[in-house]
Amino acid sequence: MATAIPLLHRVAIGVLGGPHSGLTAPKLIAGGAGILLLVGLYTPIAGALVATSELWMIFFYQAPNVRAAILLAVLGIALAMLGPGAWSVDARLFGRKRIDFRDR
Repeated sequence: MATAIPLLHRVAIGVLGGPHSGLTAPKLIAGGAGILLLVGLYTPIAGALVATSELWMIFFYQAPNVRAAILLAVLGIALAMLGPGAWSVDARLFGRKRIDFRDR
């Protein structure tokens, strides 16, 4: 939720018009990934999309708030590596993933 809500807020500002308004492709991609993260579906893919779109906005669109974009990119990378949580739709559909270390 900490990643999805700011992404959806940015899309809402772009739709309703406000400071730094205007929807661009990376904002729409990040908004779609935010919806997936909020629902808990395809978490690693959505996290990678968030990271890619935020870095895209930093380097090519001169994001107005670079620190927030960097934070969201780092959170997207972390979500892509960690995967879904226990209460996500991914966990219900595909099951929880565990790594068991066996003794030699």
